[in-house]
Amino acid sequence: MSREEVYEKLNEVFRDVFDDESIEVHDETTAEDIEDWDSLEHINLIVAVENKFHMKFKMSEVTGLKNVGEMVDLILGRI
Repeated sequence: MSREEVYEKLNEVFRDVFDDESIEVHDETTAEDIEDWDSLEHINLIVAVENKFHMKFKMSEVTGLKNVGEMVDLILGRI
């Protein structure tokens, strides 16, 4: 799976979790960039990403993520 394909799937997940069809994530996207992205929604987002990509993350992996690019790197490292 390419980085671009991961982003296509992630955009679907972000749009669904945050109920906003205009969201377009990229490497530098952070919680600061998405209005409703708080700690509770972060948990919902991680669960949705795990389901979409059929993988489970360790808590230590997801708490250290600084931006969406790092999430993509984590996903690609598992595929």
